[in-house]
Amino acid sequence: MMSDYISSILEFLSQLGYLGIALGLMIEVIPSEIVLGYGGYMISQGHLNFIGAVISGTIGGTIAQLFLYWAGYYGGRPFLEKYGKYVLIKKKHIDVAESWFEKYGAGVIFSARFIPVVRHAISIPAGIAKMPASKFTLYTVAAVLPWSILFIYLGKILGSNWSHVKEFAQPYVMPLIIAAIVLGAIYYLVKRTKKTTD
Repeated sequence: MMSDYISSILEFLSQLGYLGIALGLMIEVIPSEIVLGYGGYMISQGHLNFIGAVISGTIGGTIAQLFLYWAGYYGGRPFLEKYGKYVLIKKKHIDVAESWFEKYGAGVIFSARFIPVVRHAISIPAGIAKMPASKFTLYTVAAVLPWSILFIYLGKILGSNWSHVKEFAQPYVMPLIIAAIVLGAIYYLVKRTKKTTD
């Protein structure tokens, strides 16, 4: 059952329409899957349209990651180790994300978006490494867009059962994770081969 706390937040966000979806993802008080699933439910009720919800979800999800990117860029690891807990980022998440970023490079910004352990934290080492903001934003949008489409669509077809969107999404999320890992591996191999031939 959805907690009263989450339900009250979603009810407030629903009053803001498309802005509510974007804000819900930007502040990350509740999981993105829940916010997007609820957005899909709002579509099923005729309050929003699909394209507008996807655009709002993509914008909100991207801005949320840009916050972490800039925090890493200007604050560095010490800042995030101290204050990361307030956005549910733990030291171990930063450790794993930093290790992945150092090993696999910028391409991991896309592929890691679909992997629970490092999905949010991967933005931090990108900022610390001073990865170009334009490149970071491009990879982030490329990952946030299909994620938004999936959960908004599932929320729409589930209708009043939208609160079960995470469980219902499992058969769809796993192929996304596998595809993201494969694409990340290809990026890494191409980059490594290019570095060897230079």
